[in-house]
Amino acid sequence: MRDLSVAVFRPDDDRLLEAVDLIDSLGATAVADPMLAIEATGAVPREDAEFVVLTSKTGAELVANAGWEPGGATVCAIGPKTAEALREVGYAVDVVPETYTSSGLVAELEGEVEGARVEVARSDHGSPVLLEGLEAAGAYIHETVCYRLVRPPESGVSVRRAVDGELDAACFTSSLTVAHWLEAATELGIREAAVDGLAAATVGVIGEPTAETAREAGLEVDLVASEATFETLACETVEAAAPTYHE
Repeated sequence: MRDLSVAVFRPDDDRLLEAVDLIDSLGATAVADPMLAIEATGAVPREDAEFVVLTSKTGAELVANAGWEPGGATVCAIGPKTAEALREVGYAVDVVPETYTSSGLVAELEGEVEGARVEVARSDHGSPVLLEGLEAAGAYIHETVCYRLVRPPESGVSVRRAVDGELDAACFTSSLTVAHWLEAATELGIREAAVDGLAAATVGVIGEPTAETAREAGLEVDLVASEATFETLACETVEAAAPTYHE
């Protein structure tokens, strides 16, 4: 019996290494296929906001490298990983929502931001839920796009594995990873076969927006992670693919 193969699409940095290690610790074999690459814009967040929201480790590292200072602003992280990254580069974190999503952060802040200036520093593919929710709560929003997310040209190994029937599971962490996976399949000229092949695998996603993107594109979604972290997604996807699977 071959090892359980699980596709992971994290950016090709320590996040991919951590994902591969986690899949390995679960007794499965990771198929590393980065679907996101970072292109820094050089833009720096404003320093006169009363609240500052950061949504990723990448954003935390980029603003630190640029020498940005939050001043007296309340610093908000969308989840514990972002909070950890902010602390590692020297920022104090004031708010982490109970639910690690854009809507969760809106729920955490909506009673506090009426009339306040809120700076949101993130990628060019940030969810509109965050901006719309904070605006509805009465905040004055300014968004800084710190980086763009693009598809690496060498991506697609998991697409071929799906076509060949050699992929048991896949962990999609955002709508963009779904879109880029399908884009890679289209570029290789095997989109229909790849979608059919993925139907035989267990597909796990983070968040309902990612699930909706996948379903609209014709992918079958088997589970939405109970918590919006890669660790939870990986563990639940591996368990769903092969309950009580062990190396």
